[in-house]
Amino acid sequence: MPDAPSSAPELDRLTALVDGWLARQLDENPTVVAVDHGEPGERRWYVRLEGEEKSTSTIWFTLGQRTLRYETYVMPAPEENHAAFYEHLLRRNLDLFGLAFAIGEEDAVFLVGRLPNAAVDHDELDRVLGTMYVSVEQFFRPALRIGFASRFAG
Repeated sequence: MPDAPSSAPELDRLTALVDGWLARQLDENPTVVAVDHGEPGERRWYVRLEGEEKSTSTIWFTLGQRTLRYETYVMPAPEENHAAFYEHLLRRNLDLFGLAFAIGEEDAVFLVGRLPNAAVDHDELDRVLGTMYVSVEQFFRPALRIGFASRFAG
């Protein structure tokens, strides 16, 4: 049975919690280089991270009635080796906790996940941000070398 929708006061509380947590991340976490908000009235945040394997990533956090959705764009659709590329990502899904590689618009690759609103707290937000960062850093280059192999040949 799905969780009941969050009330307006509960959504306001969660919004304030995420806002406070993100302000702390921006001050204390050197990988977080920017935090922006969605349109007025939207409960959406954009968190830009600086990486090593992938120079920058942006994680979108979207607070809904029942869940906090998080996602990041990983890379465009592969140019070649499609079967090996998608097999690689599906196998990587086995190693992920609370995340999964997915195909999005224009067949681009995303890393996505959701948390029930009842589970949203600073510790879970830390876990999500850290897991997203580490997963992109760990899996970006190998996937790139499979899906865009001819660009690395030579």
